[in-house]
Amino acid sequence: MIRLRAGNVTITTQSHCRDLSLAVKRPTPRLTVSTAGLTMNGCQHLGLGRDESAVTITLNGQSREISDGLTLAVLIRELGLKPEHVAVEVNRELVSRTRHEEARLAEGDVLEVVTLVGGGSGTRVDAPETPFLVIGTHSFRSRLLVGTGKYQSLELMSDCLDASGTEVVTVAVRRERLEDKSGRKLLDFIDPKRYTILPNTAGCFSADEALRTARLGREILLGIENPGADWVKLEVLADTRTLLPDPVATLEATHVLVAEGFQVLCYTSDDPIMARRLKEAGAASVMPAGSPIGSGQGVLNPNNIRIILEDLKANDPNYPVIVDAGVGTASDVAIAMELGCDGVLLNTGIAGAVDPLRMAHAMRLAIEAGRLAAGAGRIARKLYATASSPLDGIVTPTR
Repeated sequence: MIRLRAGNVTITTQSHCRDLSLAVKRPTPRLTVSTAGLTMNGCQHLGLGRDESAVTITLNGQSREISDGLTLAVLIRELGLKPEHVAVEVNRELVSRTRHEEARLAEGDVLEVVTLVGGGSGTRVDAPETPFLVIGTHSFRSRLLVGTGKYQSLELMSDCLDASGTEVVTVAVRRERLEDKSGRKLLDFIDPKRYTILPNTAGCFSADEALRTARLGREILLGIENPGADWVKLEVLADTRTLLPDPVATLEATHVLVAEGFQVLCYTSDDPIMARRLKEAGAASVMPAGSPIGSGQGVLNPNNIRIILEDLKANDPNYPVIVDAGVGTASDVAIAMELGCDGVLLNTGIAGAVDPLRMAHAMRLAIEAGRLAAGAGRIARKLYATASSPLDGIVTPTR
């Protein structure tokens, strides 16, 4: 055992630290001090007193040494994290916040500590008599749902959310960045009292991954007392090239999450049969892709979207169908709404624009324009021209 003292910091190490050379009688380890704990030659040391024994755990994929019997609550405090901003798994089992004080860590435990990441509105002119968007037990005036990923800065993201008029923001559940030097967190730029947060399972390629992610997301939102704690946007992807949904795994995960009390918003393809199965499974909303995620191709198959709308709303006219993915510009949003969709969820269309803030404004106007146009009813398409000015009373030309 080696003990080092640097200022007021005492470090106790074990001989199994990987980078210590056994060939040297008095090794001189490198010392790095960070807000997340102490790093020495790749071995992390947390909560170790002068005479305390140590155990090794795996924290977010990294090996760390902590004092034997350290509680989860103490570990989170020593990492400098806000308990209400994180969710924790120990050996793949979610440990609720109410159990942190009693949960003691032991040799070989594997921990995942995750948080939410980004995959005042100004004066608002509301559409006349526009009904609220209702999804399960949630209702919103805006029909635009906006993601939080891919922005050049968190400040720009916050400004774009404001400009879009959205009331729902989607967030991904990811491992907590335990050693973020800037200390800037996504949740520092999203007001949980203003926005309803919709956690998503983006990046999951199996039903099991999606279920774990959904449960962790709920734990975080319960901690910050956000109303989005009871719902989830379910994505179970088939492959990394197309990012298209895996229909079998999506349906499997939907059944489980609904049984656990989640209100599930399901990302799916534009297959009408699959959309019908997801609704039958209890999905609070079915969200067909307009086109592949991030492709910017807009609504490629409007006929399938029409069939989905007919099927899901046949005996349930208020059932929410929301186009998700592929939106590239404001006209894509208007088209989706004119088809009769209840809303649009987008991210890259704003974040990837040359001027994201201006595009956020455009998307806000497009969602309202498309909704109004759908309710107003377009004129019939005709092969030949029909004069808009009356032919009666035309001054007869002099011959």
